Amino acid sequence: MGIYESEAVYGILAEFSDPGALVHAAERVRKAGFRHFDTHSPFPIHGMDRAMGMGQAKVGYFTFGGGITGFALAYWLQWWTGGVDYPLNISGKPFFAVEPSIPIIFELTVLFSAFGAVIGMLALNGLPRPFNPLFYSRNFERVSDDAFFLHIAASDRKFNEDDAAALLEELGGFNVEIIKQPD
Repeated sequence: MGIYESEAVYGILAEFSDPGALVHAAERVRKAGFRHFDTHSPFPIHGMDRAMGMGQAKVGYFTFGGGITGFALAYWLQWWTGGVDYPLNISGKPFFAVEPSIPIIFELTVLFSAFGAVIGMLALNGLPRPFNPLFYSRNFERVSDDAFFLHIAASDRKFNEDDAAALLEELGGFNVEIIKQPD
């Protein structure tokens, strides 16, 4: 029995020579109808999002929601403590006023916005993800140094091992490798 016979295919990985070739390959893979693919490089590549057909990031919605929550919580906290729970008559001033509450409102708005951004980023990226079959590829070890990779996932509805491998080779990919997922 071979080493990979009991393992399912996770996808196909190909290495490309430079960032321009990777961007071109991403455009062509998207135009070929693939939707579950990703690119990996040691640095951000300008235009890659557009080449992959990615839309606007959704983390901003999480950040905005966190900011609104922080603002509302701070406003309510200041009003409740100063006007309802523990009202103090200090020189005839009102029990609650917005002006002295602004620093607290600002700080909680920023804090909850940051929480929303981090939680949104983790949720949308599916993190934490301690295991990824790509980590077992010998070639993929160079991704953080000097290599550029494109991975087509087997979960794509259009995925076929032979067709995907042929497409990647046609686009100039080398070291094309079938990635297996251990049981």
